[in-house]
Amino acid sequence: MKTKEKDYFESLYEVTRLINGSLDPDRVLEEIVRSVVSAMGLKAASLRLLDARKKRLLLGASCGLSENYLQKGPILIEASGLDQKALRGKTCIVPDARTDPDFQYGPKAREEGIASVLVVPLIREKKVLGVLRAYTDTIRDFSKREIRFLEAVAHLSAIALDNARLHQALETRCELMAAHKLRIDDN
Repeated sequence: MKTKEKDYFESLYEVTRLINGSLDPDRVLEEIVRSVVSAMGLKAASLRLLDARKKRLLLGASCGLSENYLQKGPILIEASGLDQKALRGKTCIVPDARTDPDFQYGPKAREEGIASVLVVPLIREKKVLGVLRAYTDTIRDFSKREIRFLEAVAHLSAIALDNARLHQALETRCELMAAHKLRIDDN
């Protein structure tokens, strides 16, 4: 097996193992972006989640991006043609984020040293939850393998988020039931 394919396989295995073994979404998402950066030889990666009003993408996790870049401003969906496409379920490639009009913060990307960007949607049961972004520091023509790898990681990320949300809802329900039982027992 080629080294790059082995890296992808190992990263997918680690992400799957982590998802299966943890219900802490923050930990899982941080590990996912770290694995993506390592396996793909990237400058950085980020995972952004759609807010409840579906107006903005909120930072879920990142690896390799400066605090200054992360604080550049909100990712407003109406102002980002790139994210509009991704949130419709399309994988998007930005050959040069420094000059692409669809990339919301091109000048900030230039300052950060970002060149090419690959954006894939996080989809779970036809519901888009957010986007996973891969950033390079040189112009890069992403291969089909790289795209498929990032899409697979995005699908696993969506499963992890859904599992964590279901677990949290179940815990809340159990707490409410326990509180209700205490009230009944007190009467």
